[in-house]
Amino acid sequence: MPQKKGDTLLNCKVLDSVLQQAVDAQALVGASYAVILEGKVIARHWVGHADREAGVLLRSDHLFRAFSNTKLVTSIAALQLHEQGLFDFDDPVGDYLPALQELRVLKPGAVSLDDTEPAREPVRIRHLLTHTAGFTYGFLDPTAPIAKAYAQAGMADPTVSLEEQIARLAHLPLLFQPGTRWNYSVATDVVGRLVEVLSGSALDRYFERHVFRPAGMTDTGFTVPTQHATRLAALYVGDLATPLKPGLARADRLMHPGAYLVPQARLNPGGGLVTSLDDYTRLLQILLRGGAPLLQPESMRLVEQNQLPDGMWIQFPGSPMIKGRGHSFVSSVTVDSFEGEPNSRPGDLQWGGLAGTHWFYSPRERLGAVLMTQRYMGFGLPFWSEFKQAVRASGQRV
Repeated sequence: MPQKKGDTLLNCKVLDSVLQQAVDAQALVGASYAVILEGKVIARHWVGHADREAGVLLRSDHLFRAFSNTKLVTSIAALQLHEQGLFDFDDPVGDYLPALQELRVLKPGAVSLDDTEPAREPVRIRHLLTHTAGFTYGFLDPTAPIAKAYAQAGMADPTVSLEEQIARLAHLPLLFQPGTRWNYSVATDVVGRLVEVLSGSALDRYFERHVFRPAGMTDTGFTVPTQHATRLAALYVGDLATPLKPGLARADRLMHPGAYLVPQARLNPGGGLVTSLDDYTRLLQILLRGGAPLLQPESMRLVEQNQLPDGMWIQFPGSPMIKGRGHSFVSSVTVDSFEGEPNSRPGDLQWGGLAGTHWFYSPRERLGAVLMTQRYMGFGLPFWSEFKQAVRASGQRV
């Protein structure tokens, strides 16, 4: 992997320009990226600051809160255990996590969280990997009664172990019957606990031995070592009500004390990792090259193929259904081109994190990219779509 900013196979001026415009418009403080073609890094640059107030320019070695881009690692871990024959995708998760055996479901039109009915079928492991189990995330619709119930149960409490989190989750109703809808959720947290139970190892140790070490990811983990604390890029936040409004403020106050710097009881499988541009690029390179040494070819088909039933598409609370965008066992996958994202093509896999970290790759074109930035609630802003479009155009010219 190139180690110097100018050591690339691709002229980065257009890509830099897209991100510099976002910095100049006060949509981002800084961003770094890598572009991969045929398994090789063809571009690797960065613009802006890691810490604006301290005047620290972004460097290649800065660390970033991955938030939901942690999910890719957790899903890979689960697929590894499936390769070992430790579970089948249609197995009820309650077979391995007994607390989740007797779940209740909110009745259609329920006005109270007590207005429930039994689940007609169990939550299966495939439901967890595709976010069709019926769980949710409180922050996506914070005024909803179920969101308040999640908050009261401490679903995001860093002092609660993953085992205890799942025990508390068992007392909350599902939003819908398992397998009938898609809803982004804490399902990946359940997958993380499943990895612990099936492997007999704490999640951080499993990741280190079976994902990070074989992938050569030396800067990724749930906690930043003390000697590397200054490498953690600052977190910023914009106007949450008007995301396109220029201006960013420090968002340190939004994190719990010691977040990412002090070990916490809860290892967050859905959003807790810190990583670097180079580490996450190595992970994407492995997928683009066919999965080895992390996954076998059979598992890569599950990584890259839509696993949702016909006619079921991704839909976030308060947003229209994204017709044409399904979900594999690790991320969203474009099944058909759709108006909302003209730069996506059938077969594209992609995901993003809460702070605007993004990745995508196209198995057909053998093209992919990783983008790192730190803007809280920064996913879904135009910079990513514009950057991806520029990447696709640049990759075609190589």
